[in-house]
Amino acid sequence: MGKIAILIFLVFLAILGFFAVENKDIVSIKVPFGSSYEIPKIALILLSTTVGALAVLIIFFIRDTKRVIDNLQYQKRQKREARIQEFYSRALNAILGDKEEEAKDALKEILKEDPEHIDALLRLGDISLNNKDYKTALDYYRKAKDIDPKNLQALLSIETVTERMQRHDDALKYLDEILDIDSENLTALYRKRAILEKKDMWDDLLSLQRTIIKLEHSESDKQQEEHRLLGYKYEYARSSLESGELEKAEKAFRTMIKMNDGFIPAYLGLAEVILTRGETEEAINFLEKAYEQLKSIIILVRLEDLLINVGEPGRLIRFYRNAIAKSPQDNGLRFLLGKLYYRLEMVEDAMDLLNSIDTNVFSVPELFSLRGELYIKRNQIPKALDELKKACGIRRPFRIQYCCSNCGFRSEDWSGRCPQCMEWNTYRLDIYGTCEA
Repeated sequence: MGKIAILIFLVFLAILGFFAVENKDIVSIKVPFGSSYEIPKIALILLSTTVGALAVLIIFFIRDTKRVIDNLQYQKRQKREARIQEFYSRALNAILGDKEEEAKDALKEILKEDPEHIDALLRLGDISLNNKDYKTALDYYRKAKDIDPKNLQALLSIETVTERMQRHDDALKYLDEILDIDSENLTALYRKRAILEKKDMWDDLLSLQRTIIKLEHSESDKQQEEHRLLGYKYEYARSSLESGELEKAEKAFRTMIKMNDGFIPAYLGLAEVILTRGETEEAINFLEKAYEQLKSIIILVRLEDLLINVGEPGRLIRFYRNAIAKSPQDNGLRFLLGKLYYRLEMVEDAMDLLNSIDTNVFSVPELFSLRGELYIKRNQIPKALDELKKACGIRRPFRIQYCCSNCGFRSEDWSGRCPQCMEWNTYRLDIYGTCEA
């Protein structure tokens, strides 16, 4: 390539010399704001060519110099990125091997190379969070957020720290910030729901839960969230009832019954609203109809307490007898009526009814315990001892308890929501001894 360039240059000089022989005229050149000069035409051409070549040379020199500098910078960046990647791989392997100190050292080396490495900041924050060093974790997460204010992982991490520090209002603020960026972020919606539930903000929860239902994709998930919406509506109604807002509570309970006519807590809640208004007879009639519809022992027990309190045990006995007539094989109803007889000191009626129960089919400790108490009242001590021994031989609680059909949690007090698995409408009175943990 060099020989060709020299050849072209010699040809150019030869042509220029040929033109010089034929063109000996003088050209006058006036420099702006300066003197005037006379030079041969060929000299002018040669001067112009030299200046142009020099200009091109300078341009190419600048371009090539820039390329060299860019290549050097690129190579430097490549080397730095390779070091960062090596440190990051070392940090991840250390984290997986539960070597936190080694991971921290590698991540800090990354920050020396690149102080704005978001992943390194987040991993350091995670390590501090696992060690419950919330202040340090928060510092790392905030640095990551400052570098990229819309980084959802950084925002979610900050929310996690603030929630663990019991700063629920701050956590809600960051969740709202996430939802401003991505209004359909289900992770943020779930976390916001959990905080609102802790703060008993049932009104806000209802609105939020409807949004979650719209965003769920599968039908099974939608059904689960619909059930949760029903539970939140129940909590909203209970809160309204406790604060004396009877109209709101009644409307919510009735809506729940329309949404799910098997949701027992709504029936009991509505009966409580009616009682709070002083309409005892209407509450009794409502519970009677509810039992006829659902055949729920829990409703029957609530009706029993209500009728005893208002001094109408006869009406309750008739109701029990009618229920037993419709379900003569239901030993649970027989047991409850026998227990009522015992409560009302109707010893002979209680004994006759409880003795009619087939203990091969229905056997609970309290049945034998009641029969033992009745024999004591009759002064038949040997028989009483036999019954009490039978009661002690059954490895189950003496008192019939409420049991969660979802997780098996037991309690002597009824609740619309299980305190262990946090599901609604799962409590059953374990009168038949069929509830298993």
